[in-house]
Amino acid sequence: MIVAAGAPLIRLRGVTRVYGSGSAAVLALRGMDLDIEQGEFVAIMGPSGSGKSTAMNILGCLDTPSAGAYLFRGVAVQRLDRDQRALLRRAHLGFVFQGFNLLPRTTALENVELPLLYRGEPAAARHRAAREALAAVGLAGREDHTPAELSGGQQQRVAIARALVTRPTVLLADEPTGNLDTQRGREIMALLAALNRERGITVLMVTHEPEMAAYARRVVRFVDGLIESDQPQPRAPTTVPETV
Repeated sequence: MIVAAGAPLIRLRGVTRVYGSGSAAVLALRGMDLDIEQGEFVAIMGPSGSGKSTAMNILGCLDTPSAGAYLFRGVAVQRLDRDQRALLRRAHLGFVFQGFNLLPRTTALENVELPLLYRGEPAAARHRAAREALAAVGLAGREDHTPAELSGGQQQRVAIARALVTRPTVLLADEPTGNLDTQRGREIMALLAALNRERGITVLMVTHEPEMAAYARRVVRFVDGLIESDQPQPRAPTTVPETV
């Protein structure tokens, strides 16, 4: 991948996404412009149908714009074919979802190893990297636990470790606290803020909760497929408890 010098990490220019055609067409994004710099922590907010999920799918190389440009380090992603987008996704992007998406009969260590297994990494390297990722999210010693033996907060930490194990440039989190109580949600947000601050991982997070968005350094609000506001904000407290 050829990287353009001085370009922002992510740039959207005039991005439109249309689903369907004719009278049934739905305009999910209406010519969106957005820049994300390396190392930012950005919360994306807005009502249902505002285009948040569509934008995240495009940023995550899971969808492509109908028109406009998506540049990742200066590379025009919309011009890449499916295999090239998959390569970019595997090399640079990590994903965390509301529903954890862990394999139920598989240990925490095995769940975290999965992305490396798909890459064809040897077993010893997979085990080592997965243990390091679990330790990074405060789950050292829980490697052999299945999801049923972990709390909701611990399961989300496993999901974050799975996203971290490939050493991504960007972590895309879609409602990462949506299935957690308030305290567990705060702990997950403090963990994400610490990973952003200490490792320089760029975090893009969709949330509908203002308290969780307060952990980000910037809040972008979507309305009707456009950006209504884009504001910096002070950093929230980022203490991370040792256990959930």
